Amino acid sequence: MATRFSKALRGVLGAAAVPALALTGLAAPAAAAADGLNTPIISTQNTRTIRGERYIPGISLSPDGCEIWVMDDGAEGYAVSRVTRDGRPVCHEVNVCGTLKADQYFATDSYRIYPQSRGRLEEFFRNSTAFGYIIVGHTDSRASNAYNDRLSLNRANSVASVAHATGARVIDVRGYGENYPVATNSTVEGMAQNRRVEILCVR
Repeated sequence: MATRFSKALRGVLGAAAVPALALTGLAAPAAAAADGLNTPIISTQNTRTIRGERYIPGISLSPDGCEIWVMDDGAEGYAVSRVTRDGRPVCHEVNVCGTLKADQYFATDSYRIYPQSRGRLEEFFRNSTAFGYIIVGHTDSRASNAYNDRLSLNRANSVASVAHATGARVIDVRGYGENYPVATNSTVEGMAQNRRVEILCVR
């Protein structure tokens, strides 16, 4: 059965927080479960018209990693679970498969990836067998919340651009600024750990 959602509900869903999951390397173990994935991830690559209205169909992921067909015209939308021919839901495992230490990939206050680091990132995406990726940026607590949110999103978008260039499928890109630290921001070492971009693999 299709679920109908309004513009107001979409705003609530879009504001839902995703707890950060931290690992220490680019090629981290795939066993870290993203059980805090609460925000639907909507891909809107194609459009079509239904009964005179412009809808954007796409595939969303539920909190447990199962696919949902979404039809959204901007004011309200409909969602229905995607199932196989025999009625089973189409589900994926979602976990953190890599964490980029920002200092190794970006200069301070910059979202341009160092040329010497880009190759490592390209190799990662080319060698990965994931169905798709969610890219999430984080910062330390210096500067304002608005600035950190913008910087973390820009850095995540830079990583997503590399993924796109290798042919990888990016499902969603997010920037959470300083909201989900993995270490204290009262030390230089802790701040360095918090400046990161996480890659979540959808398998």
